[in-house]
Amino acid sequence: MQELYNINIERAVLSAVIFDPEIYEEVAAFLKPKDYYLPFHQQLFAVMEALFENEQPIDEEFLRRELQKQGSFDEVAMIEVLSANPITNTKAYLSEIKAYSNKRSLITLATEIKKLTIEDDLDAIDVMDRVEQKLYEITQESTNEDFKPSDQITVDTLKEIERLKELGNSKLIGIDTGFTNLNDKTSGFGKGDLVIIAARPAMGKTALVLNMALKAIERNEGVAFFSLEMPAEQLMLRMLSAKTSIPLQALRVGNLVDDEWTRLSGAIDDISRRKLFVDDGGYATIHHVRSKLRKLKSQHPEVSLAVIDYLQLMSGDSRSQAGRQQEISEISRGLKQLARELEIPIIALSQLNRSLENRENKRPMLSDLRESGAIEQDADIILFVYRDDVYREAKEKEKEMKAKAEG
Repeated sequence: MQELYNINIERAVLSAVIFDPEIYEEVAAFLKPKDYYLPFHQQLFAVMEALFENEQPIDEEFLRRELQKQGSFDEVAMIEVLSANPITNTKAYLSEIKAYSNKRSLITLATEIKKLTIEDDLDAIDVMDRVEQKLYEITQESTNEDFKPSDQITVDTLKEIERLKELGNSKLIGIDTGFTNLNDKTSGFGKGDLVIIAARPAMGKTALVLNMALKAIERNEGVAFFSLEMPAEQLMLRMLSAKTSIPLQALRVGNLVDDEWTRLSGAIDDISRRKLFVDDGGYATIHHVRSKLRKLKSQHPEVSLAVIDYLQLMSGDSRSQAGRQQEISEISRGLKQLARELEIPIIALSQLNRSLENRENKRPMLSDLRESGAIEQDADIILFVYRDDVYREAKEKEKEMKAKAEG
């Protein structure tokens, strides 16, 4: 069986830090105490972390003193570290320690899978979701702690304030929505935001979000688009229409003049080089979306926005008979958690209740959201798409038909 550690490499890295503390930050950016195999090596590196945070020397004298205070000092193990051969290619050593650590994590995960599958009474989908989440954490070399201490939070907050100051009068804090007026209202979509864009049919919510996606990929950002309503080719036709200003119907029938063919060719060439990823399977549960997005984000870290078109076409993972409202609650909460996990905004399109058609003022309100309770609670931003001319045109047609019938 292949070894799952290399003690000599661990000793060499720790020794290198002791004799050249300047490389500590490079090592700490790549490894955590748990990545070392020997308990003494874990303790030694943890003490190095503490000394660095307290702005104390990372040298043999301070390390010995702190380890002795903890009652974990091992003279023999320390001598073996100090006598390790010097290293020249630090990165190669760090990569090897991390690779061994990941293998050990996978073996631990395999044991957990067996326990979850055989011993615990869990649904298979729940087991798969836990496994995927753990795999994602391993591949992303997750370093999140259970709690952030106040000193770290205040330092991070100060850095954010300084970053915002450098922006000057710019109101854009989050990801550019692609629309100046919307940026002014929202300051952009924040990382971890769940954004709901809701409207009645034919109001243009898909057109709006396609424009947002188009603007994002033109800024060389990656966009994941879950299309549950139409195939990817139809989405692309709409995007090409928006980019070229060629009427959608003309693109559908290929009725273009020479200038339009030239513009279309240029647009296709440009979009084909961008990072747009479309899932048009037509069926999605929160587990499906979570799994696909985690994998995509691992392969393409530049993905900075995800779109779901649309929320009510998703299915819940729950096997209970709690009803559609509970299912939507599960979906919206899952999307919000996923946005926070991946640190990207997720835009979910949503339908509005048909009942608003029966009132005089048809401008949408929060209560018009279908299964609105959970969506209101989980969403960071809710946008309504409303065009008065849609209803005005409908009324005019109704009057015309009535006049013809009476005439």
